[in-house]
Amino acid sequence: MTLSISSAFDGGNINLVAIDGARIDLEIEQDHQSDFYQWFYFRLTGAAGQKVELRIVNCAGSAYPHGWNNYKACISSDREEWERVETEYTNGILTIRTTPTANSVWFAYFAPYTMERHHDLVASVASHPAVEHRSLGQTLDGQELDYFKLGEGKLQVWLYARQHPGETMAEWWMEGALEKLLDDSDPVTRRLREKATFHIVPNMNPDGSRRGHLRTNAVGVNLNREWHEPSLERSPEVYHVRNEMDRTGVDFAMDVHGDEAIAANFLAGFEGIPSWTKEQGRLYTAFSEALVRVSPDFQTEKGYEIPKPGQANLSMSTAQLAERFGAVAMTLEMPFKDNDDLPDPIEGWSPDRSGNLGRACLDALHAIVGDLEKRKR
Repeated sequence: MTLSISSAFDGGNINLVAIDGARIDLEIEQDHQSDFYQWFYFRLTGAAGQKVELRIVNCAGSAYPHGWNNYKACISSDREEWERVETEYTNGILTIRTTPTANSVWFAYFAPYTMERHHDLVASVASHPAVEHRSLGQTLDGQELDYFKLGEGKLQVWLYARQHPGETMAEWWMEGALEKLLDDSDPVTRRLREKATFHIVPNMNPDGSRRGHLRTNAVGVNLNREWHEPSLERSPEVYHVRNEMDRTGVDFAMDVHGDEAIAANFLAGFEGIPSWTKEQGRLYTAFSEALVRVSPDFQTEKGYEIPKPGQANLSMSTAQLAERFGAVAMTLEMPFKDNDDLPDPIEGWSPDRSGNLGRACLDALHAIVGDLEKRKR
């Protein structure tokens, strides 16, 4: 059977360079109007029972080439269960070797969270009687920016994910967090919804998600560098969300991401903002310590360099919200690889583990909700 490569589907990204027997050379396509690229998602057809070698030949020029070291690609024959497959990075080329068991198999940088699955999530969550659902506005490609509101408390909690669309683990995290928040039998959920009002944007970048981008929206803009001055022309996603935040206020915020290089889950905070206070910092640390206690998948030893006082980047959402609202704000990063402290040789870091971390973050929020209330008073 003739081998075939395709990516003309929701979230797909790859270009075929050449097929030579069982060896296939590929290139990842850049985000539209941008130099960023690293996300791939494609289908291989016709290789059942045949050992194949797929070489992505332009990895040296990708956004984070160090992220390929010790990385293993994801493979699936049903697009539901994703496993890791033998992968090697040498001399700028990522080589994937496998013998597919089916004539159609899909490969991805991480388990995809397509816009079709996003719409399924929206339909499911919006049907819950406790949820208010609406669109905050439209993207440049004309997609809706979905928003959920639930809870009755005075604390204003914002959870938002996937500013960088290729970081699909962020929406898997959202799926887990939403499942917990809608579980009426969960005592943590009941208490959180009593004390806080949740504002949730499960996908900040629908256009990049559908287009198969790594990091940018429809016009090549990195949304997480737009929070100081968003515009309808460049970044309507941030413009609409920040306007709603101005209307509601923000007491606690979590921006959910994925990191290409660091094989761990970690937080990045707001230490360098001009108006930083000890109480803000104390609550951020208390949340981090609570998350360590409730989830062995979280740690505090590995992470990003902490900005010096006054040197925070206020174009990024976490710093902007901490400065703008005095919020306890943070960025959660999850790995594209695995959590090296608690590895899974079959799936690596996975959708299920991302969802479980979403649930754990709500448990950690519950641990500090009383202190957040005292601060608000």
